[in-house]
Amino acid sequence: MSSVLRVEGGHPLSGTITVRGAKNFVPKAMVASLLGSQPSRLDNVPLIRDVDVVSDLLGAHGVQVSFDQAAGSMTLDPRNVQRARRSDIDALGGASRIPILFCGPLLHQLGEAFIPELGGCNIGGRPIDFHLETLRKFGANVEKREDGVHITKPSGGLHGAIVELPFPSVGATEQTLLTAVRAEGSTTLRGAAVEPEIMDLINVLQKMGAIISVDTDRTIRIEGVDSLTGYTHRALPDRIEAASWGAAALATHGDITVLGAHQPDMTTFLNIFRKVGGAFDIDEDGIRFFHPGGDLKPAALETAVHPGFMTDWQQPLVVALTQAKGLSIVHETVYEKRFGFTKALVKMGANIQLYRECLGATPCRFGQRNFFHSAVISGPTPLMAADIEVPDLRGGFSHLIAALAAKGTSTVSGVDVISRGYEHFLSKLGQLDARVAYVDGATSR
Repeated sequence: MSSVLRVEGGHPLSGTITVRGAKNFVPKAMVASLLGSQPSRLDNVPLIRDVDVVSDLLGAHGVQVSFDQAAGSMTLDPRNVQRARRSDIDALGGASRIPILFCGPLLHQLGEAFIPELGGCNIGGRPIDFHLETLRKFGANVEKREDGVHITKPSGGLHGAIVELPFPSVGATEQTLLTAVRAEGSTTLRGAAVEPEIMDLINVLQKMGAIISVDTDRTIRIEGVDSLTGYTHRALPDRIEAASWGAAALATHGDITVLGAHQPDMTTFLNIFRKVGGAFDIDEDGIRFFHPGGDLKPAALETAVHPGFMTDWQQPLVVALTQAKGLSIVHETVYEKRFGFTKALVKMGANIQLYRECLGATPCRFGQRNFFHSAVISGPTPLMAADIEVPDLRGGFSHLIAALAAKGTSTVSGVDVISRGYEHFLSKLGQLDARVAYVDGATSR
């Protein structure tokens, strides 16, 4: 099927859609099942490409994966874990960065692991060095070769370690957790990421028999255990997807109810959403996001690790800020190349200037490294239809929002990338009365 969409903009999005489990949690919980001696069950699983990739990788390692897509229920049976063929790992692993998280569980189960060249979105440095150095601290032997990274467990097994992260990396925190829970002795992780998705992974591991405590100073302590069982768990909802639809409602003067959206995980986003001029109603089923009329207001914000304003919320909100009256300033402190998506917005008529300086309350680690990591958005500026190429997952959805808000008909190429993290996004657009169709004539409605 074509990956090019024809989008007729200028029509408010209105209706109700549902979000399921978080992309940033579900694949990691699936990997965690490798550590168990019994099957696990994960509910509220979204049908997204990253889930498909991990399912295939687990299957290649002998894990029996059963997925009821309609119910969003998945069973993972690791009792016949085996070495995967190198060709399968190469073919499947290049589509995402998830394979790096297989290392700890595979070392415990098989004594070895292999990492091919990794894929993922080109939004800035996400080096695997943190991961490899962490595995070395647990005693793993790490060897880089032309075909990838080969990792083996020492004869005495993996042991606890003291891990200090220079930045609260989500991936490195996950790596430490998945390796430490079955390493001999205690592990202390300082400077850890404490995002809701990390806490939910800790919930899963605790259900399996792990002993993990979290201090208030970003220190996580893990006492290694000899074995783990399976788990039964319902994934927390995807706060990034929920916020993306909220931004779409704001940018298109729409009214979108997002069933499954969870207020406690979105407090920071909701505060900014209200300051900008958006409105929302919250009940036990989800959150209704809507444009109440009148002018949107400019905002000054900077992204940060949890509990700050999430970097993945920044891109869709910037589209809405192009319609705010005045100057908005956004300081990106998590990924140094996150503003690449603004080129398409400027092409559509937005007034966005990028700066190397830290235009935020405090200097960040990119301030002296020559990266364009701050943006000044002047609005409101009418957006006009254009031909757009999707750059990455979050930027791609943001481009889609811009096309829906713009006057005229746009073509958006490479939209298949969006399916990595947004379940049934075309069907949901149809539920919101969006005027979207594939260029080959297949419609989303």
